Amino acid sequence: MYLWLALLLAAQQHDMSNMPNMPGMNHQASSTAPGEPMEASGTSVNPASSPMNMAHFEARGWRFTVHGVLFAAEIQQTGPRGADKFASINWFMGDARHNFGGGTFSVRSMLSLEPATITDRRYPELFQTGETAYGKPIVDGQHPHNFVMELALEYSHPLGEKTTWEFYAAPVGDPALGPVAYAHRVSAGEIPQATLAHHLEDSTHVSDDVVTAGLTHGMLRVEASGFHGGEPNENRWTVEYGSIDSYSARVTLSPNANWTGQISAGRLNKPESLEPGDQVRTSASATYNRPYSRGNWATSLIWGRVHKTASGDDLNGYTLESVARVGENNYFTGRIELVDKDELLASGQTFRIGAYTGGYTRDFYFVPGIATGLGANITTYSMPGALHPYYGERPVAVWLFLRFKLRNAS
Repeated sequence: MYLWLALLLAAQQHDMSNMPNMPGMNHQASSTAPGEPMEASGTSVNPASSPMNMAHFEARGWRFTVHGVLFAAEIQQTGPRGADKFASINWFMGDARHNFGGGTFSVRSMLSLEPATITDRRYPELFQTGETAYGKPIVDGQHPHNFVMELALEYSHPLGEKTTWEFYAAPVGDPALGPVAYAHRVSAGEIPQATLAHHLEDSTHVSDDVVTAGLTHGMLRVEASGFHGGEPNENRWTVEYGSIDSYSARVTLSPNANWTGQISAGRLNKPESLEPGDQVRTSASATYNRPYSRGNWATSLIWGRVHKTASGDDLNGYTLESVARVGENNYFTGRIELVDKDELLASGQTFRIGAYTGGYTRDFYFVPGIATGLGANITTYSMPGALHPYYGERPVAVWLFLRFKLRNAS
């Protein structure tokens, strides 16, 4: 946490909140025209009008940006499977870009201290499943991110006034599959916990040996990726590698600065270490961001489906989430999910779980250039009666947190 605060203080003279209103600025370059979508993790995009909290400066022909977020959270849950914990959810991203060969070359990295700030290889989250801890499947918990979440090279080159080709290569990165990952989605910026549908919608955002080629023409972008399909192992500090054994394709449509949507599909080679067979993942999503005086309102609707080739089962996840920034310093958040889960009981039976989250964050400016948010959210759940003996009839989860990020540029 102190490392992050020191970094922000060193960069605050370049805080974009001191620059003119730039809601349409593209993450790719400071000179990009408004209206182009904003890259988030990998080559996924938020609407161009989305706010971006970053430090920005130039040196020797390079354009540098740094941004990220740190949540220090107290988690309280009720019910027989409920647990309590103090943990920090965080990520920090740096990007360096330079004009080269008539296009733009960039080096990107994204790091997380969660291997150190989330103990016991998980934080409690009722009904959450996916990956392993100490050799066993994680149930009712969310795994930490890897220390290296992204390490990538990217090159884009215009082919005409409206057409650009792009190439992305990453020892660790995000292939063209699914929406923007929840940690970077504009509609989820004030909700620290993972979506329950994470492993049905966007869990590939930390994948090994990713190669993506794409072509953008006007509002349309078409991409294809090859990558290693296995989920990260339990050693979150290392950079892993594996053969390119999985593939995906995504079509993204961004008709204007406020809208973007995607449809994607891919086949993942044995993603879960303790499950046999492959997965076929399909996803569709739409995100809308409406900027207004002293704030914005961002909403996403997401569907993800996983087909398990070994069992023939289909699992679906539906997410509707929104954040409204009001009066510059106030954030109202909401998330509704309906998710199929087949790992909650040893029997492997599938249950449809509902999760309903509402929250509020208030910004304070104790440190120049940094927005310190004090926030809370509460989640209630719905479930079949067969799960009541395990979870109780009305389990509740409460998050109380401090959030640190650069001041909003909009």
